[in-house]
Amino acid sequence: MLDILKSIIIGIVEGITEFLPVSSTGHIILAEALMRIPSGNVWTNSFTAVFDYAIQLGAIFAVIQLYFNRLNPFSQKKTSKERFQTWRLWIKVVVGVIPAVIFGFLFNDFMDEHLLNFRVVSATLIIYGIAFIWIENRQKNIAPKITNLNKITFKLALFIGLFQVLSLVPGTSRSGATILGAVILGASRFVAAEFSFFLSIPVMFGVTILKVGTFLLHGGRFTGMQSIVMLVGFVVSWIVALFAIKVMMRYIQNNDFKIFGWYRIAIGAIFLLLGFAGFVK
Repeated sequence: MLDILKSIIIGIVEGITEFLPVSSTGHIILAEALMRIPSGNVWTNSFTAVFDYAIQLGAIFAVIQLYFNRLNPFSQKKTSKERFQTWRLWIKVVVGVIPAVIFGFLFNDFMDEHLLNFRVVSATLIIYGIAFIWIENRQKNIAPKITNLNKITFKLALFIGLFQVLSLVPGTSRSGATILGAVILGASRFVAAEFSFFLSIPVMFGVTILKVGTFLLHGGRFTGMQSIVMLVGFVVSWIVALFAIKVMMRYIQNNDFKIFGWYRIAIGAIFLLLGFAGFVK
């Protein structure tokens, strides 16, 4: 039961933080370090590495559920023009994902091996926290040029995708990097957040397939309890993310991202203290 409890807690953390610009990876590392729940043979290092990425797919299913009609190019409820725009949106998403695919295949293992530690996570949390505050102050009196998702060009989608590459560094936050990039490039907060959500779909499907595939190719096998733990975390992440996305989108309609910047700085400082105290590595 303790293994299930741990899965539920991490699923809740993932569901809340995946689409907030605060780094879900950093929060999962922190949650796992603080719980210290006895794990027996379930939470091996190789399984935990796969679990932490696979449950993120649950949060992605929340995006698919909430935006299914908008993302469905085959919907008969849409006019031919709307279906055409949906296809164009998907092409823009693919264009935006290309940089992450290229750099992810080249540097993913290196990043996990050398940068997945509390020093890097703390630094990126704090650095991007400061960046959010600075950019929000900079943009305060600048009206966004792009207030409609359909106005995102293919060129802009590619540039936003380049910002997404920054999230390969643990603690950056995939949503944080893409939202920050889109806002800098002239998108409104609402458009930046939505496009970030859509970019996450192929990215997280790809990452999950890569992680699970690598695990299996290297002889790994999931035990019955590990499969249950994975399923529970996946479902919890999905359900919690549904509410987190709705709350965030309501919040940013009338508020900026500075609160997330201050939060990142605080969490980064906590990470540093816990790291030096030996609670996280």
